[in-house]
Amino acid sequence: MMMDDDMEGGNLGPYQERPRIFPSMRSKTYTPWIFRVLMRINVRVLVVLLFFVFGAVFYVGASTSPIIVFVFTVCIISFLLSLYLTKWVLAKDEGPPEMQLISDAIRDGAEGFFRTQYGSIAKMAFFLALVILGIYMFRSTTPQQESSGLGRSTSAFITVAAFLFGALCSGVAGYVGMWVSVRANVRVSSAARRSAREALQISVRAGGFSALVVVGMAVIGIAILYATFYVWLEVDSPGSMKVTELPLLLVGYGFGASFVALFAQLGGGIYTKAADVGADLVGKVEQGIPEDDPRNPAVIADLVGDNVGDCAARGADLFESIAAEIVSAMILGGTMAQRCKVEDPSGFILFPLVVHSFDLIVSSVGILSIRGTRDGSVKSPVEDPMAILQKGYSISIVLAVIAFGASTRWMLYTEQAPSAWFNFALCGLIGIITAYAFVWITKYYTDYKHDPVRTLALASSTGHGTNIIAGVSLGLEATGLPVLVISISIISAFWLGHTSGLVDESGSPTGGLFGTAVATMGMLSTAAYILTMDMFGPIADNAGGIVEMSQQPESVREITDVLDAVGNTTKATTKGFAIGSAALASFLLFKAYMDEVATFAHESFDQVDIAIPEVFISGLLGSMLIFVFSAWACSAVGRTAQEVVKEVRRQFIERPGIMEYKEKPDYGRCVAIVASASLREMIKPGALAIISPIVLGFLLRMWGYYTGHSLLGAKAVAAMLMFATVTGILMALFLNTAGGAWDNAKKYIETGVLGGKGSDCHKAAVTGDTVGDPFKDTAGPSLHVLIKMLATITLVMAPVFL
Repeated sequence: MMMDDDMEGGNLGPYQERPRIFPSMRSKTYTPWIFRVLMRINVRVLVVLLFFVFGAVFYVGASTSPIIVFVFTVCIISFLLSLYLTKWVLAKDEGPPEMQLISDAIRDGAEGFFRTQYGSIAKMAFFLALVILGIYMFRSTTPQQESSGLGRSTSAFITVAAFLFGALCSGVAGYVGMWVSVRANVRVSSAARRSAREALQISVRAGGFSALVVVGMAVIGIAILYATFYVWLEVDSPGSMKVTELPLLLVGYGFGASFVALFAQLGGGIYTKAADVGADLVGKVEQGIPEDDPRNPAVIADLVGDNVGDCAARGADLFESIAAEIVSAMILGGTMAQRCKVEDPSGFILFPLVVHSFDLIVSSVGILSIRGTRDGSVKSPVEDPMAILQKGYSISIVLAVIAFGASTRWMLYTEQAPSAWFNFALCGLIGIITAYAFVWITKYYTDYKHDPVRTLALASSTGHGTNIIAGVSLGLEATGLPVLVISISIISAFWLGHTSGLVDESGSPTGGLFGTAVATMGMLSTAAYILTMDMFGPIADNAGGIVEMSQQPESVREITDVLDAVGNTTKATTKGFAIGSAALASFLLFKAYMDEVATFAHESFDQVDIAIPEVFISGLLGSMLIFVFSAWACSAVGRTAQEVVKEVRRQFIERPGIMEYKEKPDYGRCVAIVASASLREMIKPGALAIISPIVLGFLLRMWGYYTGHSLLGAKAVAAMLMFATVTGILMALFLNTAGGAWDNAKKYIETGVLGGKGSDCHKAAVTGDTVGDPFKDTAGPSLHVLIKMLATITLVMAPVFL
């Protein structure tokens, strides 16, 4: 019997006879054109082409520095390891046909949305590239650029090329995150029928594949640009640009990555949470059916959203975090080396690339350390998945400390200050400790093994209102410890760098900011493993949905429920980690912005006076931007969820047989609703973020020109960036922690405590989870991307404000 014939004829028959058959959303899966072209090329020809490409890359790298060759080598080895992980995951069975049909529907929906969403982002990126080109063609040039022969047109095309290359690499990172998740979910579901440990291992290795590709692409992309510009511009040759000025040409790469990450996070977050809220409000609350029940018309859209929101968007997000941190640290390293007259400044400039190369190595060891049980049977002892993941993270942390110490001795040793490398190694240790502290703090506030979430669950027993009050207060309280940790790390790292012994020509210490940059690198020195834990979450969530929809035994669902609850915690910890790194990276980019303004303006710019009315107002506008952006992101989820709720209610009313398994829900209709709405709704908050600093800086530049107040535009944008960063960090911490705590409070009750599933306490917890959904998966993650994008866009557009 063909499903399409049955649907067209309206003769579905008793649903109980075929409870596990689901129609595909699309008749043909989507493959990007570049992969279709590659697949049509003869294998031998493709091997020869790859050989020449890699040969050219290594030739350019060898012409630049042996360090670049080392970076290229590590990145390529990590790509080969990711291919091994892919082959290992895809070799696992996909389970029975009913699982495969559901997985195919999820895959088709995710790939179709990804193609449409990134097509829209690509059009906006090209338009913005033309704007940047026009601005740079008419901007002023610095004395250093004039002496090196780097004219306006060359500088403009370099910046635009870097911007588009960063956007392309970010898009590929997002596609990789989505591609692996939609293929691993069904394999995890199948493995859960045999062993919890095997299901965990598949989830981790699938996430590891994506993480290694994302981090590797961020590193090798910057390395390729650096080496290409170094050779093309004949850097350090007589009459040419100095190597210390080269990192400023890479700013466009970070902006391109930020631009794509912001819209990917907005669109994906609106998609996933609108579908989730709509499915929960009607399915769980009104109809009283379980989560991911096949009778819910929005369930496929919900599962698709996990992939486009939590995998594709998060891959682009962390790619942007690493890219922004590397570029800002390279700029500060070059500036410091120039001021200190270091004989070979390349070590300070290329140090971030080496650190993240070692990140790929130590994270790979951590990923591979998570293995399945020897016999792989269901009878194997059940272990806590979080404890297993923490063990792998601990291994990565220990190796990262060793690798970081070796990197600082190799790259940062200088005869001018023989002990400086040790101070910077301690800065890196501070960053690593900060990352671990953020993971622990977020876990404490969002894991139901600890008191905060259990207290929140207990508040649900007295009603919906007390649940909301407890969740909001928990989120507000959870901003305290992270801010203290960030403050201590910045002060400590700055002091260690300041006392490193590196001084400028006047004898003033100059290593403070670079010490903070090194701490940021330390925090991200296990970024690949952190992203692995993040990707683990949505893969496990999808696996649980497939198990529920295909009506597997309760014992299988229990395994995926445990993995899903752990995944909620790992996703929350990753967001906390990303916020901490965003705070440190934004601090570095803020200083880089001030240095660039001083260079173009030919005058000192090292402080911002908020006693000036225009500057103070600009700071208020920066804080307002955070609140308005968050409001628009949450309201976008709310409006789209209303459409989903209406559609699901309509189907339950018009097709009463759905509840008795006699009629099929129209899953495709809900997918279409959230796909079109999320693409429409992501434009307004994204445009607000991009346009605001440019318009403010330009208008106050004109006002400063007529009032005789030089640098007013630049100071106003600096104030906006400063206030937005501080407000955005606090808001993101609140939103992410509160949302994660609400989610796991619901999961805690579903384990059987306080009445379990279906009780009044559970219904109140579902309300809290519904409120927290746009907090933790739309507004919160988008905010820390917004913070870094504001920093990069002001750095790129600095000449406009002068």
